[in-house]
Amino acid sequence: MRPEDAPGDAPALDVAGLHVSFGGREVVHGLSLRLHRGECVALVGESGSGKSVTARALLGMAGAGASTNAARLELLGRDLTDAGERTWRSVRGRDIGLVLQDALVSLDPLRPVGREIEDALRIHERLPRAARRARVLHLLERVGMPDPVFAATRRSGELSGGLRQRALIASALALDPPLLVADEPTTALDVTVQARVLDLLAEIREAGTGILLISHDLAVVARLADRILVMRGGRVIEEGPTETVLRSPREAYTRALLAAVPTDRPRGSALSVRAGASDAATLPPATQYGGRTRTTSAVSGPAPTGHGSERPLLQLHHVSKAFDVPGGRLTAVDDVTLELHAGETLGLVGESGSGKTTVARLALALSTPDSGDVVLDGIDWSRRPERERRPMRPRLGAIYQDALSSFDPRWSVGRILADAAARGRRLSGRADSLVDDLLEQVGLEPALAERRPLTLSGGQRQRVAIARALAAEPEVLVCDEPVSALDVTIQAQILDLLDRLQRDRRLAMLFISHDLGVVRHMSDRVAVMRAGRIVELGDAESVFRAPSHPYTAQLVADAPRIVA
Repeated sequence: MRPEDAPGDAPALDVAGLHVSFGGREVVHGLSLRLHRGECVALVGESGSGKSVTARALLGMAGAGASTNAARLELLGRDLTDAGERTWRSVRGRDIGLVLQDALVSLDPLRPVGREIEDALRIHERLPRAARRARVLHLLERVGMPDPVFAATRRSGELSGGLRQRALIASALALDPPLLVADEPTTALDVTVQARVLDLLAEIREAGTGILLISHDLAVVARLADRILVMRGGRVIEEGPTETVLRSPREAYTRALLAAVPTDRPRGSALSVRAGASDAATLPPATQYGGRTRTTSAVSGPAPTGHGSERPLLQLHHVSKAFDVPGGRLTAVDDVTLELHAGETLGLVGESGSGKTTVARLALALSTPDSGDVVLDGIDWSRRPERERRPMRPRLGAIYQDALSSFDPRWSVGRILADAAARGRRLSGRADSLVDDLLEQVGLEPALAERRPLTLSGGQRQRVAIARALAAEPEVLVCDEPVSALDVTIQAQILDLLDRLQRDRRLAMLFISHDLGVVRHMSDRVAVMRAGRIVELGDAESVFRAPSHPYTAQLVADAPRIVA
C-alpha cells in the first residue's frame, strides 16, 4: 500500500466537485477523489448509486446527453476539466485504461484478440509490426494466458470467460497506463478464475499502477483495495482505509451492505434489512460476527429437510451426457448420482464448464442423458416421451441467471404469470387474482402486472422470474445462478425470499452457483463438480469447514471473504 506519492509526484488521479447530469437530473453530486500510483481505491454501492457513471465520466465517456463538470479533474497533473473528445482520445489507453465486466461485449467479436490488442499499439506508438506482435504476446503472457500464441489468434467468443477477461486486461495494459479503471471486473466469474484475475490486478498495483475498482462485491474489495468510498444516491457517504470501513462502518447504509454479504452467515439467518432502512434506527439489532457487523436473524433456524425414510423427490442415477465439439466429443456430465428431498436445498458448485448447468438441464428433462436415469417422485422422468412428461412439468420450476432473456419482451408481467399459472390446470377466470397473489408472495405491488419486463429493475425482474417459477405450484425448484448478476443488497433480498418461500411451501431446491458464500448460506448439503464428476458431496458446513477433496479445498481457499 502506498497512501502518499513521493514529494513532487502528482497523483495519478485528482478529482474535486465532480457533477454528472442527464436531462437536467443530477446523478453524481460533487464527488471528490484522489488516487495515487500503486494504490487501489474502490467505489462501492448498490446499482444506481453512481459508481459506473463516475468511472465513465473520468474517461470522458459519461454517455450521450450527459453533462459533466468538475472543480478539478487532473490526470498525472494534467488538467482535463474542459477536455474535448480529441484530447480524451489521446488520453484513453495511453494514460488511463478501462476494464469492463463483460469482456464478450467489450471485445470485438469479429477480430482475434491479438489484433485488437495490437491496434492500441499501432494507434499510439510507432513500432514495427514484428515488435507490436512481440509486445502482444508479452502482454498475454503477463496476464497469465496459458498459450499466448494460440490465444492471440482466437476471437473473443472462442475463449472462456476467464480467458476473455484476461485478454481485456491485456488490451487495457497495452500502453502501460499509470491508471486503470476496473468496473466490476470479476462479477459472474467463477471463484478460481476470479482469484486469478484479482491476483493479476494486485500484481499490476504492486508494479505501480493506480487502480480505481468499481464493485458491489465487498469481499472482492476487501482483497484488493487500500481505501473505500461508499456511494449512495450519487454521493460519497463514507470513505476511509479498507480495514476501517469494513471493521467499523460509520454509516447505517454501509452496515446494511456488510450485513447483506452471505459469506460465513449461517443457514436460515436473514441477510436483508427491513424495507426502507436508511439509518441506524431502522436497522435490525446488530452484533459482531467475524470482525464485522451483521444483523440478527429474522428466521428461526434452517429449513427442515425431511430425510428420514421419505422417498427423494428428485433422483439422478449414474447419469452421463456428452456433446460433439470440434475435434471429438466432450463429456459434460460423467456418472453423476444425486438425490433431493422435500424441504431441502442441495447446492451445486464448481468452475465454469464443470457440468453444473448440464445437470440442471438433465434434471428438468430439457436434455436426455446418454446413460443413467432421472427419477421424479419415483416416476421415470428422463426416458418418457415429452407428451407424457408435459402433464408432470408443473411439478418442477426453474429460475435462471438472466431473467430478462427468459421473458417474452412483448408480454406484460401479468400475462407472463397467468400463462405460467395456467400450465396443467384451468384457471376458470381466476387469473387476475392468482397474478396478484403471486406478485404479493414475492414482495411486488399488483400494479406491476401491467408493466413489461424491460421497464423493471434487475431485482424486480428476478422476483417476477421467481413468481413465474412458483406459478404452477412446483415441488422442485431448480435455481441456476439466480443471483449472480445482482448487487449485494438485492441479492440478499432474493436469497431471503427464496428461503422464506421454501419454508412456506416445503420446496426442494437444486441451487447452482459459482459463489461459494451464497451456496454455503443457502444449502443443507453441497455437491462439488469438477470436469463433469461429483468429487465431493456432504453436509454444507462439513464440506466448507473441512473439505476432503483437494479441489474443494482450493475452491474454498480461492473464495474472497471479508476477513477480520
